[in-house]
Amino acid sequence: MTFFSRFSCNKVSLLASFLLLMQFSFAQSDFSAVDSKIAQYQKQLGNDIVVLVSKDNKVIYQKAIGKEFTPVTPVDIDASSQWLTAALVMTFVQEGKLNLDDPVSKYLPIFAKYMKSYVTIRQCLNHTTGIAGEKALIRRLKSFTNLEEEVNEIASKKEIEAQPGAAFVYNNQNLNIAGRVLEVISRKSFERLMTDRILRPLGMKNTAFNNEKAVNPSLGAVSTATDYLHFLQMLLNKGTYAGKQILTETSVQEMLSPSINASIIKYSPKLTEGFLYARGCWIQASDSDEKPATFCSPSLTGTWPVIDTINNYACIILAKRANIDIKKEVYQEIKTAIDNAIAAK
Repeated sequence: MTFFSRFSCNKVSLLASFLLLMQFSFAQSDFSAVDSKIAQYQKQLGNDIVVLVSKDNKVIYQKAIGKEFTPVTPVDIDASSQWLTAALVMTFVQEGKLNLDDPVSKYLPIFAKYMKSYVTIRQCLNHTTGIAGEKALIRRLKSFTNLEEEVNEIASKKEIEAQPGAAFVYNNQNLNIAGRVLEVISRKSFERLMTDRILRPLGMKNTAFNNEKAVNPSLGAVSTATDYLHFLQMLLNKGTYAGKQILTETSVQEMLSPSINASIIKYSPKLTEGFLYARGCWIQASDSDEKPATFCSPSLTGTWPVIDTINNYACIILAKRANIDIKKEVYQEIKTAIDNAIAAK
């Protein structure tokens, strides 16, 4: 039975999860302006939309639009997968099993064989490897049997376009390299590692990376609004969720710190132009002291997860299939309406 068919035939479980979600205490903030913004941009966001906002570990706003599209409906989240993958890498770093400045060739000798010995794990997370790759936020252009096959091809056939660390070029392969390193270190599959270290501890029961022939750490996750909100709450809580320590505070700080400066950006998707990159996510806005304060990891298909450390809330806007030409201003206007609703409470 496929990943998707398991969900479609398990409606009772989904309904139970949805009813459980409804038991959260909703705050009395006036979110009518948020409703209006979602209605204003519904055509661009698509017919199936979920918006969840969480503050102090409670859902304070929920909006679901679409036939049988709820906070527990699983969809492809594409590039939003990268935030999860970056977190998985940090679990190895905090255990001392990996250093971000380790060369990839320490674990994957094929990179040294093809003159890529100086590429580091940090550069994989920062999109500064200098290795040529697919620059669009799309699925793989080629089918692979497994992650090892893909990464070996990257090492042997992809050219170096820039000195490692010297240029930021967002693409779909860098976090796949990091994911393969984790497989070699642990002798376990990426899917197993993600389940054991991130998904299961966070109660992300309807999230998986096994919906493709070969796992894709950069774009391959399927998740739900409810599940992903758990991940965002963990980051907002400096690494803890429901009393469990998933990441250390140091790991979260590392993930949310600027990894590049604007001068080295050579390519960013239009959806994130003007943002700086952290690790697995983008810095959407800073506070009055220019300290990073709002972080997101958007995908072209319509997933926009956010944590706001000024207003102390997490939010996910999840669309089944947004307009491919949707602009970041749509999401930013919805977020501004949320900010105002929370501030006015």
